[in-house]
Amino acid sequence: MVATRSTSTLPPTPPAAAKPTTTTWSHTPTTLTLLWLAVSLPLVAWDTGYVLLRPLSMPGGSLHWPLWVPYELYGRVDHGYGFKQWNAGNGFTGAQGALNLVETVLYLVYLGLWWAGRKDGNLSAQGVGGRRGALAVTVAFSAAVMTVSKTVLYWLNEYFSGFDNIGHNSPLDLLFLWIIPNGAWLVFPSYMIYSLGSEIVDGLAGAAPAAISSARGTKRE
Repeated sequence: MVATRSTSTLPPTPPAAAKPTTTTWSHTPTTLTLLWLAVSLPLVAWDTGYVLLRPLSMPGGSLHWPLWVPYELYGRVDHGYGFKQWNAGNGFTGAQGALNLVETVLYLVYLGLWWAGRKDGNLSAQGVGGRRGALAVTVAFSAAVMTVSKTVLYWLNEYFSGFDNIGHNSPLDLLFLWIIPNGAWLVFPSYMIYSLGSEIVDGLAGAAPAAISSARGTKRE
């Protein structure tokens, strides 16, 4: 009897698939963003208080001194803040002040989400990730777009009204008392739009291949 050697009919074991590498996304506010918010939020609160509490906050009003004394000068530079438009019943500046409240709340929500997120993870950490981080970026981006849009509208209102509120100023006064101060609310929020928008675009671009791969895997099953 001749012995026969048995051969296995089982297919060779496929090599183990490499595990996909995953990166943990997190959002960290830039130093410039935090500095800008630290400066702008108190100023916007101060401005909004003056606008919404008029005429009490105006010269001669019971709330004018000492908090809003500088607005005696600014009301002469920009008549939208002075008695000219107030006596005319022009509501544009008040409407802008109301939007300032919404904008400020959005920035505070952003800072709150970032701070709470970094504390939950690690007291020494600077970034906030997951859904909370994504929400923080979305809120801050929306607020920055709102700031720029509102400021552009304010400038365009002057242009299309023939510079009715600021045209009486000398070029030097206009530059240092109106253009530069108001221009800051165009420059720094535009930087935030670019910075935060880049994060949003990069996140969506990175999520798209993963979503496609997941969908293909579901179809195979």
